[in-house]
Amino acid sequence: MKLDDTDRRLLELIQQQIPLSTRPYLEIAAALGVDEAEVLNRLARLREAKIIRRMGGFFDSRKLGYTGTLCAVRVPAERIDAVAAVVNSYPEVSHNYLRDHEYNMWFTVLAPSTEAVRRIIEEIKTRAGIGHVLSLPAERVFKIKVRFKVPEVKDAE
Repeated sequence: MKLDDTDRRLLELIQQQIPLSTRPYLEIAAALGVDEAEVLNRLARLREAKIIRRMGGFFDSRKLGYTGTLCAVRVPAERIDAVAAVVNSYPEVSHNYLRDHEYNMWFTVLAPSTEAVRRIIEEIKTRAGIGHVLSLPAERVFKIKVRFKVPEVKDAE
C-alpha cells in the first residue's frame, strides 16, 4: 500500500491524540483539510492494510485506582503453550512474552487492588501448575507513549 501525504499526516495526528468530542473524525478532517468521510475511509483502508493494528486509549491506571505488577516464571519448554493459555485467559493480563532467561515467561497483571493481583497470581499458579511466580510490582511509570514518525516512502507497496 502506498501512503500519500494525507495518510502520513493522519497517522501522525491519531498517534498524538483523538479529539474528545462527539465528532472526533470531523475535527481530524478539519486539521487535514479533508472531509470526515475521507478520514473514515482512510482509517478503514489503513486498518485493512494492517498499517493500523489497533486504535484505543491509554489510561493512567493508577488514577483509576488500579495497581499492576510484572511477573516472571520459569516454564519448561514443553509446557509453554499450556501455561501461556492459562495466563492469557485472564483479561487482567496485558502482556505475555518469552525471554531467553532462567525466568522465560513474563507477563503483566493489572487489577483494581493489590489483593486482586495476588488472587490472580495464585489462581495462575494453581491452574498452570507453577510453583513460583516472581512478582515485581510497579513503583513508578517512566514512559508508556511511543510515537512513530511516519516517513515519506517512495514506491511503498
